[in-house]
Amino acid sequence: MAVQPVNHTRLHLPGLAPTAARPIRLVARDLDASELLASHRHAWGQVTYAVEGVVRVTVGNSAWIVPPMRAIWIPPQAVHEVATLEKARLRALYVYSGSVPFHGPDCVVLDVSPLLRELIVALSNDEHAGLRESMLCALILDEVARSATLPIRVALPNDKRLKTLCETLIRNPASHLTLKEWAQSAGASERTLARLFEQQLNMTFGQWRQQMRLAHAAPLIARGLPLSRVATDLGYASQSAFSAMFKKTFGKSPSVFFRAKR
Repeated sequence: MAVQPVNHTRLHLPGLAPTAARPIRLVARDLDASELLASHRHAWGQVTYAVEGVVRVTVGNSAWIVPPMRAIWIPPQAVHEVATLEKARLRALYVYSGSVPFHGPDCVVLDVSPLLRELIVALSNDEHAGLRESMLCALILDEVARSATLPIRVALPNDKRLKTLCETLIRNPASHLTLKEWAQSAGASERTLARLFEQQLNMTFGQWRQQMRLAHAAPLIARGLPLSRVATDLGYASQSAFSAMFKKTFGKSPSVFFRAKR
């Protein structure tokens, strides 16, 4: 399904820029599947979080698949876009540049604790200037600063042909097409594509595909799907093959890793 761009006027809602007096402003958007908040930037930082649904956040040459158990910190001035992979209730926290919880140009993956989730829900239900908002914002900033976790990042190339291939695979992670088969539609030879993966992403096609599939695993497991179904949906030959690759990457089996997160 093609991604549909959201009206650009919705990207910067008037009167919602954070300030020193109100360091967090919340923007709520309920979006259908395959909607796109096109590339944009702003002077404040942003915590991108979906209370329900799964989104893909792209910043520079990286993308993250973000389920409700995760959020992404985007620094001020970083150009970013958000695409919905399914129907989503998006909650963006605009954070005043003088109150940012993380310094530096890098995005940070956040593990959304039950407390942080409820604080965001509370702020979205009662965002009025006053003592209650000030206390909620202070608690949110403190909880966000404590929430950094292991990133599940998907690197993206600059080469147009390779980027098209990668984005197609992100939408269809179970695809078993080989690099030779992809070359037939990419407008480049298998050898050229292999060289581009090494040059631009510092990994082979197979390594990138495994990384991309693991990024998709979190939303599926968080939804409560059995590991056998997750393995099938991501194109693994068996549950044991998926579990072995997951443990090799994260040091724990999927069941142990996500039980700890819960």
